[in-house]
Amino acid sequence: MSLQPSISYMPSKTPLTAANPLSAAASTRHSKSLAAAIPHLIYAGGTFGSYGKPLATLPASVFLPLLTASLQQQQQPSVVIDNSVIKDSSQLSISDLVSFYQLILQHYSQASSKCPDHRAFVLITGTDTLSYLGAFLAEAFAGSDICIVLTASMRPLLDADNLHEHVIDAQSDAWGNLTDAIALAAYADAGVYVAFGGEHWPAQTVQKIHSHDLMAFTGHSRAGYPANSYVKTLPKARRQNWIDDRLAQQPVIDSAAHLVVVATVYCVPNNSDWLVMQLRSLLSLAPMGIMLIGYGAGNVPYSAPLATLLDQLYQQGHLVVCTTQCPYGGVSEAYAAGSWQYAHQVISAGRLTISAIYARLLWLHLAYDTPARRRQRWAYMLRQT
Repeated sequence: MSLQPSISYMPSKTPLTAANPLSAAASTRHSKSLAAAIPHLIYAGGTFGSYGKPLATLPASVFLPLLTASLQQQQQPSVVIDNSVIKDSSQLSISDLVSFYQLILQHYSQASSKCPDHRAFVLITGTDTLSYLGAFLAEAFAGSDICIVLTASMRPLLDADNLHEHVIDAQSDAWGNLTDAIALAAYADAGVYVAFGGEHWPAQTVQKIHSHDLMAFTGHSRAGYPANSYVKTLPKARRQNWIDDRLAQQPVIDSAAHLVVVATVYCVPNNSDWLVMQLRSLLSLAPMGIMLIGYGAGNVPYSAPLATLLDQLYQQGHLVVCTTQCPYGGVSEAYAAGSWQYAHQVISAGRLTISAIYARLLWLHLAYDTPARRRQRWAYMLRQT
């Protein structure tokens, strides 16, 4: 099959017969803005750019000419950034997440009061780890005036059944999600967002709730830190200080990215010895973040050996955070079945999602060099919520 550097538009196969309007939220922001930024577009793979049988992510050299031609035809302004990490999002690693952070930081560092375009980014990725990547970028860019919008799709942009030419799939959600993301990045306030299915939310609140439906994600706008740390427009000197601090930190983050692990322990009705055995296997490892995923409001089966082990994990520098298997509501100390653990240095995750907890623990272990500083920073973040 020959790969054409353009897309064929067929009446029965293209959703682009009319201009794509801004979403209601983006339109409201548009009316309040004097000028729009031209977002920088990063293609990272995922279902959005997949093609063939079985679906596989197209390389940038094939997909980007097709995408940029389509954007130009539909008068969707954007500037494409070269990116080396292009893969199915289920294959992303900590090093990949750090690579996205550093790529965006590099371009954000070129920002100035005369060049607002360097503060607007759209990142196309896959749905599997979209919430993790979004929450991580939200933590990493906290306190800045950047605007990053992540998007993805449940169906490929191109019709995977047509193996003879590249044709937009009229049933795909890809184009609508992308144009919403571009509009949001052009007019939105500073922050990190996910745009999907005609809606958008602060990235730290987003969860994938369906494996096949086009309305695969949910989130909410009642977000605390880091969403509330972003500033609409930083003064030039303050922005430069923020950038200088992050650039100086890069060698440390580079080194840590190959060493850091965020462990997860998921409670199921096994014998309590099994839970102890899982956690004990982490005791001799370098200090890490550990997500203890309990039942209901954060309830965890009590045993004396487990209580002792939690104390030992704390003494070894591990940061144990308790969360819930429930997608909504978070954890509390209302039940004795859950409150006992907090007397043994376990940290409550509050209402943070699993993706947001992972992202926070990852950033703390990348950017802060001691267990004491990580705990101190977690407490600060909690106070800002």
